[in-house]
Amino acid sequence: MAERMQTRTLKASAVVEVQFHDVDAMNVCWHGHYLKYFEAGRSALQRAFAYDYREMQASGYVWPIVEAHLKYVRPATYGQRIEVRTELLEYENRLKIGYELVDCETGERLTKGYTIQVAVDAATQELQFVSPPVVFEKLERVWAC
Repeated sequence: MAERMQTRTLKASAVVEVQFHDVDAMNVCWHGHYLKYFEAGRSALQRAFAYDYREMQASGYVWPIVEAHLKYVRPATYGQRIEVRTELLEYENRLKIGYELVDCETGERLTKGYTIQVAVDAATQELQFVSPPVVFEKLERVWAC
């Protein structure tokens, strides 16, 4: 019987406030702005393992988002403080990041979803079917602590 590898994960969070320019006439956050909030959480997660966009670029890879999924549960409104909770779900062949947006005051879930990023060699523009070694090296450093 094959031995199962222990799944390791990484989590981070960021807090955002729904700005006036993010809401419509009904005081509800426009659905497209949730991806901007995902970005705040994704950046916090990438900084947690020292592989933010500057480090990605320096490593010779770009990581376009090729898929995004959102499930709206409750509307966000003007002035609401939201915690964007992120978790690294996959990293071997792509970066799949899970998100949960919750109201900072009540803890109610507002939105959940995920994004998928793939590695592309910056010089050749070739898609990488396995995450580059730099990803594994940076994650091992975090998990070793």
